[in-house]
Amino acid sequence: MNRKEICFIFRKEVVQMDALVEGLMEELNCETVFTIPLFGGIPVYESVVVTWIIMAVVFLLCILLSRNLSVENPSRRQVVVETAIKGLNDFFTETIGEKGKAYIPYLSAIAIYIGIANLIGLLGFKPPTKDMNVTATLALMSIVLIEVAGIRARGTKGWLKSFAEPMPIILPINILEVFIKPLSLCMRLFGNVLGSFVIMELLKMVVPAVLPAVFSCYFDIFDGLIQAYVFVFLTGLFIKEATE
Repeated sequence: MNRKEICFIFRKEVVQMDALVEGLMEELNCETVFTIPLFGGIPVYESVVVTWIIMAVVFLLCILLSRNLSVENPSRRQVVVETAIKGLNDFFTETIGEKGKAYIPYLSAIAIYIGIANLIGLLGFKPPTKDMNVTATLALMSIVLIEVAGIRARGTKGWLKSFAEPMPIILPINILEVFIKPLSLCMRLFGNVLGSFVIMELLKMVVPAVLPAVFSCYFDIFDGLIQAYVFVFLTGLFIKEATE
């Protein structure tokens, strides 16, 4: 291999890496769909619009699936819905225990939203979970709920005393943990969703034919559902820890 061939290969690799960086920056960029003319203009990003679409679809499904319910003669649709709801309740009850049953509706709603948000890329939309603002908001909501659950279970004094358990010397570590938990939830969800994009782009460079399509099905479907499961599972464990 002569010097010209080496230079050609090197330039090709540089061009491909530049394309990868540009694609990554495009994925990270939050496009403004429209602006609300209030207070000098409030930008509404693409992730917000897609979230509204998900909310509208889930709302309509709730209306359609809850029509004509019957106790004596349930339809197949009703049986399927009741089985799914019972499965969610049983799963979260095992995760957070009897004391955390009040938080099952929140966990179920978050699981459904993240699952649909990660799968919506199959329909040509940009998944909202690729926006760090979305994942950070979900993590912040969860951690506020976790701390509120601790206050409700132990009382304000008991909640404050829990920061000095099992010994007062680890008080700073327990306080720091309050901020580490949402950061962990946020970066785990955001990092995995964004990491799948990077891996797919690298696969397209190396094997542009069949292999990327196979891995696309994995990252868009299986991995997306796994990330929804991990997020709500960890949130449930944190709630159980706070209420025990």
